Amino acid sequence: MNFVELVLTVCTLAQPVTCDEKKLVFSSESGSLLGCLMQAQPFIAQWSGDHPALRVSRWRCVPPGSEADRI
Repeated sequence: MNFVELVLTVCTLAQPVTCDEKKLVFSSESGSLLGCLMQAQPFIAQWSGDHPALRVSRWRCVPPGSEADRI
C-alpha cells in the first residue's frame, strides 16, 4: 500500500473567509495520484462528518513531502 498526501482547503462555518490547509496521509491502493483522485471523495466525506464546524472548499492529491509547509 502506497501513500499520497491529500491536501484539503478548509474554511470555518462561523467565518467562511477564514481558511487553512490540512494535509492528510491517504493510502491509495494503486499508490498513484490518479488513484487518490478517484478514491478520495468518500474519505473527504468521512473527514467532513468528523469536523462539522469546517467546510472543505478545495482538495488535491500530491506526492508525500512535495509541498513545503506554508508560513
